[in-house]
Amino acid sequence: MERTRIAKVDDVKLVRRGEQVEGTLHLTPHHLIFCTTPAVEDPEAKPRELWITYPIIHTCTLRPSPPASHLPSSIRLRCRDFTFVCFCFADEKKARDVYDSIKAWTCKLGRTEKLYAFSYLPQRPEKEVNGWTIYDARREWKRLGISEKGADKGWRISRINTDYGFSPTYPALLPVPSAISDNTLNYAGRYRSRVRLPVLTYLHPVNNCSITRCAQPLVGVRGNRSIQDEKLLLAIFSTSHSDPDGPDPPSRPRSRQSLRSNEGSTVSPGSDPPPTDAETLEDEIISRTGSDDKSEELKIYGAQQHNLIVDARPTVNALAMQAVGLGSENMDNYRFATKIYLGIDNIHVMRESLNKVIDTLKESDVTPLAPNRDALVKSNWLKHIGGLLDGASIIARQVALQHSHVLIHCSDGWDRTSQLSALSQLCLDPYYRTLEGFIVLVEKDWLSFGHQFNHRSGFLSSEKWFNIENERIGGDSNSKPGLPGHHSGAGQALEKAMMSAKGFFNKDNKSRDSIVDSDGELQPYDMGSQGSRKPTVPTKESGSDKYTTKVKETSPVFHQFLDATYQLLYRHPTRFEFNERFLRRLLYQLYSCQYGTFLYNNEKERVDAHVREKTRSVWDYFLSRKEQFMNGKYDETIDDNVRGKERLVLPVSGDLRWWNELFGRTDAEMNGSPRTPQYRAPANGDNASVDTTVLTGVETAQNAVGAGAPGNALPNGDASGLSALAAGLGSLGVSKSKEKAEHRSPSNVRQQMEVEMQ
Repeated sequence: MERTRIAKVDDVKLVRRGEQVEGTLHLTPHHLIFCTTPAVEDPEAKPRELWITYPIIHTCTLRPSPPASHLPSSIRLRCRDFTFVCFCFADEKKARDVYDSIKAWTCKLGRTEKLYAFSYLPQRPEKEVNGWTIYDARREWKRLGISEKGADKGWRISRINTDYGFSPTYPALLPVPSAISDNTLNYAGRYRSRVRLPVLTYLHPVNNCSITRCAQPLVGVRGNRSIQDEKLLLAIFSTSHSDPDGPDPPSRPRSRQSLRSNEGSTVSPGSDPPPTDAETLEDEIISRTGSDDKSEELKIYGAQQHNLIVDARPTVNALAMQAVGLGSENMDNYRFATKIYLGIDNIHVMRESLNKVIDTLKESDVTPLAPNRDALVKSNWLKHIGGLLDGASIIARQVALQHSHVLIHCSDGWDRTSQLSALSQLCLDPYYRTLEGFIVLVEKDWLSFGHQFNHRSGFLSSEKWFNIENERIGGDSNSKPGLPGHHSGAGQALEKAMMSAKGFFNKDNKSRDSIVDSDGELQPYDMGSQGSRKPTVPTKESGSDKYTTKVKETSPVFHQFLDATYQLLYRHPTRFEFNERFLRRLLYQLYSCQYGTFLYNNEKERVDAHVREKTRSVWDYFLSRKEQFMNGKYDETIDDNVRGKERLVLPVSGDLRWWNELFGRTDAEMNGSPRTPQYRAPANGDNASVDTTVLTGVETAQNAVGAGAPGNALPNGDASGLSALAAGLGSLGVSKSKEKAEHRSPSNVRQQMEVEMQ
């Protein structure tokens, strides 16, 4: 209790949605508890309670009472689950004591093990459930057909990382091609950021095509390459090759429509819409760009593989990272694949987008007025959600319909990569649409493969999120335009990139302050011969060092994944075993820090912290209350020959809605009239029927359309973007070397540089 300056305050008024209620405020080491005072006319009524865990508080503002104003002092809280409350105090000193106590319990803990999860003791029936056992990596790989005792499907489970010494942010068990030895992996890992080399995350049970994931290659301005990395990718893309004289794979689609409905012109929840013009054109562009123009052979849909390397970043961002020793694959070295750029913005853009949504809701404590829907649209939140779904749809279609392999990466392979990987698997595999399967998917692609939950979610908060109104000087320090990730000028971004590159080339630089990377520390590519594994970089959680949240590293990455899942659930209400409330409560439990599941940044850190022994699993909460999270409309029947019951589900391109339940608003307040999509791709003249696409470039060893060229990169959200890509196919005779020379001119880089840094 040393942090609590005051434990109880009577006669406090709680204001929510413009309504006031009087009660008592209690401050405990882990919760802020408001108890209502029973009405005089009903003394037997039980008091109602509002519990707020400290980690879920995002911003806290104290508004002292102005002298001689006779107005109460107030504390306004904005919580991460979009709860907005205001507490009014008659005594200003008590208000300050409460503010100081909340601040101390929220952002001055210093260590993750001081969070509520390490002291939480569950009650029955939760006490009788053990959610830690629901995910077992070997069991999941066996379900996908990969086991040490089973038939060889071209994959094996490597133990090169069992002690996490090879790649500290990767899982202990790594599924890799059977043809690749651990020695090759050891060399290949040096060519990927943080040694996050390409490994399997999903194997299609019918056609044996794979989804693999990794981090960006360490290409740099010198054009580094790795023979071992190229050999690894070739082996991955060759795992499903069958006997050319044998029968066709049984999952060959009869036509493009075999897995999608083509009846009707309207889209309603529960129906599978026909493929949009955007989807058709995306597939055609990938197919034509990746094909050999000299071949006169008749092409049959689904008969040719178009194995993809998916770089989730905008083309300019990927190009800019070469200045600091990173970058994207040189397709001259990967002639067996096609690379596409998806143009999904970085964590800073996503954070700003959510902040704009919050700005429209921030008065929810003191007013019952509906949010400004025009301001909601301008936040671009739904546009970003649509981009993720579009990218996941491309990946799912390539695996299920084109029978192709897909490798996904962004910068370090733990933000956009996790989003795209998990969403595409959600579309592909009915198991992941069950409650148990979704839990396994989150454990595998988010927790085991290493998403930085501590950094992105800001569990230990920051003093920057606490302020006293009349003591703020110079405005909100969190929104200064000069901060990285905000709308700073291209020249400033270029200057920072060049300074980082200078540090990269300075081999004698003992300080890492001048060496900047995409999501943390830069790891230069070691061009030396046989060397030992890279030493593990100690985390800020180790030893006695105290950890504080870096505001610029926070971002709603997992929130976006849940929002995109909600969009799929809303459009396909019979295909998911769980309901909307499950997703909403999962986001709440992410920030409550009541359970240890989401604490720390990767599997190794959780093992080192003994999370399984010292905390409870968040799945205990859901499995002990399973009936509350089940979808009554769920139909478990899977039949690819029956419309509406197919294995594959896909999002409705450009047709999205606000998750109003999450934001604590009614459907009418956020989505307007029924059946009105809140984000649809804008029409543009003759291209009114063409939806927007997240696809911004396609590149092979022979051809490049919109890729690597800031001047030709498609603007995000441009409805004519696909048409521009299609028109570019007509000029593919231009030599790729010439295109690269034009694309990488300093003038173009300066104009559109958006560096993927923090």
